[in-house]
Amino acid sequence: MPVIIVTGRGGAGKTTTTANLSVYFGQKDYRTLAIDGDLFLPNLGFHFALENVSYTLHSILKNPDVDPEWAIYKHEKTAVNVMPGSTRLQDVVGISPKRLREIVELMKYKFPVLFLDSPTGIPFDTLPTFEVADYQIIVVEVERSPIHSFEAMVENEINKLRMIGEEYGLKIGVVLNKVMESGDIIEHIVEEIEQNVGLPVIGIIPFDENVPESINVGIPILGYKPKSDAALAFYETGEILEEWIFKKIKKV
Repeated sequence: MPVIIVTGRGGAGKTTTTANLSVYFGQKDYRTLAIDGDLFLPNLGFHFALENVSYTLHSILKNPDVDPEWAIYKHEKTAVNVMPGSTRLQDVVGISPKRLREIVELMKYKFPVLFLDSPTGIPFDTLPTFEVADYQIIVVEVERSPIHSFEAMVENEINKLRMIGEEYGLKIGVVLNKVMESGDIIEHIVEEIEQNVGLPVIGIIPFDENVPESINVGIPILGYKPKSDAALAFYETGEILEEWIFKKIKKV
């Protein structure tokens, strides 16, 4: 069941969300694959300490003779399988984004749970992958969108991305990340998104200083400090997504 993670602007925590939701399912013993589909600014590998590897997604995109399995690495600390991208300029130049859809379609039959970290903004390079996906998660950082400009944020970051998901018939959810606002303001934002926009907010992730530290050591926060505030919130978000995908009932 491919899940595409998107965001309207950089710095919202799209890749952090991809990494930690992947960890949730990996720790639940689902065969899980996280693919770095941000083809021109890939950094999912950093979250799993996979910066210098022999084969990457870009290797597959450039050379059809490369077996996709060669570019998959098991992250021992979290049990997540990762297909990182390459940050080397020579690997990025000349790639064919069209083949990414074929790779996702092939991998989704080998991995019950597949996450694709998509580019920031309108993901033109990964649009073909929406054809073979099932879910779309829109990551929003509300702290940089004051309440008085919330409508503009919804229009520019949520509605445009939602229209893409709806076009391909995906089930869509929203994750609010790096939340520092007081509870009453967040409740208002959630109400606006769920009632006026019509999308469920499946996660409210608090700002947590442990997250940058976890990225630096190459272990997503859910595996690095599972009792931290952000980790607990990602766990709850994972429970909701698990219920969506596998129709499991969340225990009360």
